[in-house]
Amino acid sequence: MNTAADHFFERNQKWSTEFHLLREIITENTDLLEDFKWMHPCYTLNGKNIVLIHGFKEYCALLFHKGALMTDPENILIQQTENVQSARQIRFTNSEQITVLRSVITAYIREAVEIEKSRKKSGDEKNS
Repeated sequence: MNTAADHFFERNQKWSTEFHLLREIITENTDLLEDFKWMHPCYTLNGKNIVLIHGFKEYCALLFHKGALMTDPENILIQQTENVQSARQIRFTNSEQITVLRSVITAYIREAVEIEKSRKKSGDEKNS
């Protein structure tokens, strides 16, 4: 675990339960490395950002950096703003939603990992 991320989880009060559940899902079901970027826990594969945990006043969320490339069979990915090209969120307002969607969240994270492994490019990345 990352000590900066540990501090983030320890000091957060509003979404504490939800953040711990999301962290548990990610760390128990993937080999992603926990990092701390943009003041939030970020989970990476070979240095590439896959998913980030963050919270807002009305909700907390998982942010998938290449979410626009995901299939989204449950229709739960949300474009945060119209200016965000590739990232997509799954939003939560309570821990029960996370518990109910646990297997779906795991599947979405695994899909995000596979997208990164396949080296697919999202709309806001330059082809190289």
